[in-house]
Amino acid sequence: MTPPLGDIAHIGHAQLFTPDLDAGVAFFTDYLGLTVNEEQGDTVYLRTYDDYEHHSLVLTARAQPGLGRLALRTGSEEALHRRVEAVEAAGGSGKWVEDEPGLGRLYLTTDPDGHEHALYWESEYYRAPAELRPALKNQPQAKPNRGVGVRRLDHVNFLAADVLANAEFQQQVLGARPTEQIRLDSGRIAARWLTYTNKSYDVVYTSDWTGSSGRLHHIAFATDTREDVLRAADLAIDTGVFIETGPHKHAIQQTFFLYVYEPGGNRIELCNPLTRLVLAPDWPLITWTEAERAKGQAWGLKTIESFHTHGTPPVA
Repeated sequence: MTPPLGDIAHIGHAQLFTPDLDAGVAFFTDYLGLTVNEEQGDTVYLRTYDDYEHHSLVLTARAQPGLGRLALRTGSEEALHRRVEAVEAAGGSGKWVEDEPGLGRLYLTTDPDGHEHALYWESEYYRAPAELRPALKNQPQAKPNRGVGVRRLDHVNFLAADVLANAEFQQQVLGARPTEQIRLDSGRIAARWLTYTNKSYDVVYTSDWTGSSGRLHHIAFATDTREDVLRAADLAIDTGVFIETGPHKHAIQQTFFLYVYEPGGNRIELCNPLTRLVLAPDWPLITWTEAERAKGQAWGLKTIESFHTHGTPPVA
């Protein structure tokens, strides 16, 4: 049985590994406009200005870039324990930890591909210091006066050896709803977009052409407007940030986007998906064929396949 919508309330934060922590922090603060909220050893906790929680991004020094964990906040303590029971009933395993500031206990488990997920309920609301206090009381923090000024962490796109198995984990164990997918002529599902909320998508699984497990395609931050994405491209040119592709518009999900790389080698998407919601409770899964996908993006730009390994941005 599909878990009740709302057991997973939203994406809490993502953790990225980077071989260049200082340059990574500079990228996320100076270019994207995040704020450092806490530092612990080789880990820095950063936040977007409209996040009500302690942090939106955890940046940890490692020899190779990639994704650490994706943290998901549940809708209640009861919902957390329902999802833990669902993980274990499905033959999965996990452990409880309390290792992040501003949060209570987290239940760590993995999807079939090995991507770590952290489920939690207890969360401390962010209280801005005087210099970051907003004029509007319904906004957690003042808008940044530097960089792009992204609003929130929007979604995570995982690379996977078996897209269908991982998507079904999200659906059957965590309660996500599928919204769109790509089916190849062979019948294999090459990508699937899923949501925990009324956003059109929160997580994506994309086929890893190398057959590897546990890798990341990208994490994405939401902007207020399309103009912010265009401004992000201008800022990238001015500051030496590598642009992979865009600004452009995806055909699937209709997201206006820009792909860049942070200095450590992780792909970052700047996106403006805010106008597209899935409000229908019986939303049908939209399937794109191989031929339709070959047409490229919404305005004709050919799709860039995920042929790049972590730590090696493509040569311009």
